[in-house]
Amino acid sequence: MWKLVRHGHRVYCAPGNAGISRLAHCENIQPLDFDSLIRFARSERVDLVVVGPEEPLVAGLADRFRSSGFRVFGPGSDGARLEGDKAFGRELMAECGIPSPEFRIFDNYEMAVRHIRGCRFPPVIKAAGLAAGKGVVLPRTLEEAGTVLKEIMIDAKFGAAGQKVIVEERLEGEEVSVIGVCDGERTELLVPSQDHKRLLDGDEGPNTGGMGAYAPVPMMTPKLRREVEERVFLPLLRGLRRRGVDYRGAIYSGLMITSGGLKVLEFNCRLGDPETQVILPLLRDDLAEIALACSEGRLEANSVGHFERWALCVVATVQGYPGVYQKGLVVSCGAVESEQVVVFHAGTALDEGRIVSTGGRVLGVTGIGDTLQQARDVAYAALELVSFKGMYFRKDIGARGLAYLQG
Repeated sequence: MWKLVRHGHRVYCAPGNAGISRLAHCENIQPLDFDSLIRFARSERVDLVVVGPEEPLVAGLADRFRSSGFRVFGPGSDGARLEGDKAFGRELMAECGIPSPEFRIFDNYEMAVRHIRGCRFPPVIKAAGLAAGKGVVLPRTLEEAGTVLKEIMIDAKFGAAGQKVIVEERLEGEEVSVIGVCDGERTELLVPSQDHKRLLDGDEGPNTGGMGAYAPVPMMTPKLRREVEERVFLPLLRGLRRRGVDYRGAIYSGLMITSGGLKVLEFNCRLGDPETQVILPLLRDDLAEIALACSEGRLEANSVGHFERWALCVVATVQGYPGVYQKGLVVSCGAVESEQVVVFHAGTALDEGRIVSTGGRVLGVTGIGDTLQQARDVAYAALELVSFKGMYFRKDIGARGLAYLQG
């Protein structure tokens, strides 16, 4: 939203939050209320529809808008299966020869338990459905893995999303997020970023929807970037086209750069969060024009440019996240933003003129600088001006990138 407004476009958002309401017209329509969304878009003569969240994409909102005559940035439900059904995504990767970890898919609890008992390592366990970014668990022992399987498949910790699970080989290396924008035939890559998914410093604690990110990633050399394009995105697009999928939107690829080469951890059908909060401040071009070109199948080679700067985002959460946490907390973040600082709201709303929390992840504070260290200093200095009860954030966002740069 922020990037679209910065290029002078009139933007509508449904339903929006306290931060977006300062930039765009927010309409109180829920993302799965397809009929109301289409009526509103028609009444406002909207030129381009950008479907952001994964749930309406998986449910087919982009399909409904396209069939109603709108230009849409966002895949149809067939393409959104990449995220909505991670088992499908893994099978498609295997079919396309995309490098990925060893995996097995289970819809039977007893069979999954027998499998992990024979594992040589503590595996990664993923709920196959949508779990708001929290469906990936990294147990430390095989005993803990058994407990995780029970919580997901028997106790339904993630609801229907855990009816099927993927048990994967655990990889070691550097995680990198690479997002491409696609017009059905061509993909242009945005600047690579590194997310920090674990709750605690030192990459400890449970997985979250993301505690911070920075971009670019210094270890992503031009050679490695070309390899990602040739071994990941091009085969994926060919595989989707073979299945009759006309994919027009963003494709998120979560990678692990291991000692044996790159491996794909997952694909998502949207711009990632908080990666987007460091990628878009570095995007030089008009995001609306890029999205429109994708929607019309006319994306050109080398049409996406970036500023030669760095961005780092730190996410402020409520104490208790990603478990049980309090809502309705008053959030103070006045006078934080500047030319070098952008505050992206996540779980917030306006209540009688006050900003209050509505989710576990409340704000993402992004610093921009000429170096990674400068961007980091700016972001953490800005966080000192943000406050709400029980506020928590990681203190080590970007530390791995700095260590790499220092050799």
